[in-house]
Amino acid sequence: MTASSIVSAAILSVVVRGARLLLVQRANPPDQGLWGFPGGRIEHGETLFQAAERELREETGFVTRAQGVLTAFDVLDRMPEGRLRFHYVIAVVRCADSGQTDIRAADDAVAVDWFSLDQIRAAPERMSPGLLELGTLALSDRGVAPWPVPGGDLRRLIPAEDHAS
Repeated sequence: MTASSIVSAAILSVVVRGARLLLVQRANPPDQGLWGFPGGRIEHGETLFQAAERELREETGFVTRAQGVLTAFDVLDRMPEGRLRFHYVIAVVRCADSGQTDIRAADDAVAVDWFSLDQIRAAPERMSPGLLELGTLALSDRGVAPWPVPGGDLRRLIPAEDHAS
């Protein structure tokens, strides 16, 4: 297996406050200069939830607890001749609103702010691709998948009377 054949994992951290979403303006490619959810690579040995909490804290100073997975998607970037440059699987993780108000841009973010869907719709050229769709999902009452369960015990998702020990 070559380095270019490896699939990498990353997360996006989503915090909702009322009808607004916490976004960062990216300092680096991809999406340099665009607004999007805080996020980045999942480090070796780190869970999805740990990565979501860490990336959010590093980029905004916001301290929270991850709640669950909203969705996941692939990003495949190809060279002009069609050869695959990189492949990421990105998990979108909903994080609790801790009520914290002292947020600041840090790490690879140049700005941080709260946005409504109307603000995102009004300036699509300033937003990361897919932000409107992900924001709509985050603000829906669909909810999150409450897993992966810390410690890996999937039986915790099922009421005790519904599974055998």
